[in-house]
Amino acid sequence: MTSLPLLIELCYIFSAVLFISGIKMLSSPMTARRGNLISSIGMLIAIAATLGKSGLHFKFIIIGIVAGTVIGIVTAKTVAMTSMPEMVALLNGSGGIASLLVGWAEFHSKITTHSGPILLAIVLTVTIGGITFSGSLVAFGKLSEKLPGKPILLPGQNVFNVILAAAIIIIGFMFCFSNSFTAHYQLFISIIIIALALGILGVIPIGGADMPVVISLLNSYSGLAACAAGFVILNKVLIVSGALVGASGIILTSIMCKAMNRSLSNVLFSGFGSGTTKAKNKDSQGDVKPINTNDAFLVLEAASSVVITPGYGMAVAQAQHVVNELGNLLEENGCEVRYAIHPVAGRMPGHMNVLLAEANVSYDLLAEPDDVNPVMESIDVCIVIGANDVVNPSARDDTSSPIYGMPIINVDKAKTVFVLKRSMASGFAGIENPLFFGENTRMLFGDAKASVSALAAKFKG
Repeated sequence: MTSLPLLIELCYIFSAVLFISGIKMLSSPMTARRGNLISSIGMLIAIAATLGKSGLHFKFIIIGIVAGTVIGIVTAKTVAMTSMPEMVALLNGSGGIASLLVGWAEFHSKITTHSGPILLAIVLTVTIGGITFSGSLVAFGKLSEKLPGKPILLPGQNVFNVILAAAIIIIGFMFCFSNSFTAHYQLFISIIIIALALGILGVIPIGGADMPVVISLLNSYSGLAACAAGFVILNKVLIVSGALVGASGIILTSIMCKAMNRSLSNVLFSGFGSGTTKAKNKDSQGDVKPINTNDAFLVLEAASSVVITPGYGMAVAQAQHVVNELGNLLEENGCEVRYAIHPVAGRMPGHMNVLLAEANVSYDLLAEPDDVNPVMESIDVCIVIGANDVVNPSARDDTSSPIYGMPIINVDKAKTVFVLKRSMASGFAGIENPLFFGENTRMLFGDAKASVSALAAKFKG
């Protein structure tokens, strides 16, 4: 008969296979939900296998399971899709603090018996976990506008961060080789405090324009912290799952940086967006040309091709459902409709994809910039809904612009551009957008949901 320890290890291996398969499926909108389900099943098997180990206190485990389940259900039912970036930030922080507490508990329970490698794993666990937790709280504050969205820059901040990082390395080295119980705990608490400070100081100087990168990076940190915790408690499935999350988060971060044509160091340390930059030759841009819904309807009614380009403004207005309704009405009118999605539109990776998926927009209609830019000149109307920096021509034409070189959606090359905005305010990057002054641009001012609803009502007669 198969022994219990062997059965547990086999369950861990099967769980790891499900994790890998699930993450692979997350790479496509068509299979993402199935991938999420498969990964969840893998985690359920891993948890069940772990509960089969001896020496566990099931009273506390049951309390934790019940509390976590209640919190999860309430959160899933009450958090709006527009608040998903903040929710992701909190989930990343929860993973970080969980890993920190695992490292702390393991250190406390076997403080006199741990070997050097295990102590090193503990240092890594609490350091990465602490940075992830406090950094995620700051990200949550910025995303929920409880903290200023613009970068907060302190004199000598980068130098101070380097000093703190060096201090953790030195203290961690002393911690691994100390034989004193009192010194061990003092050094351990010092590491936690410095890690928490590093998380705060590392995210505070990052502006709202770079939040998608921050979210994916913190997600990677949470995975790395879990992986380190796996080495602390010698749990293979935790090592594997943490490594998968850490690696996928780093890859996603790299993709986000590439989408902005900026390096990770530039995102983390430049304080991008700390000031407002005016568009080059603003006075020569011309006048803004407003349009009302009646005139916009007449143009759309005659259009044979329309590209809808959403941004964070669509999320704020919760306009995704009426946007889908308008798209369907345009198709019924004989118009070809596509949705151009920039990788960093919104405040988290895939933000627009998530919102449009919630509104049941067909995955086949979603297009990346490389798909629509070559044919943009043939598009009759491009509707920009709350997007700003990702459609700013300065990134393509103005060498003095802070976002110069960033790949954008070339909406300004469409025959007609409708820009739906509440005002002429600049985007996250604080850069004025010359698109608003274009000869082929018409500004439809007002709440995006109300404006799109009015257009849809015109089509419905």
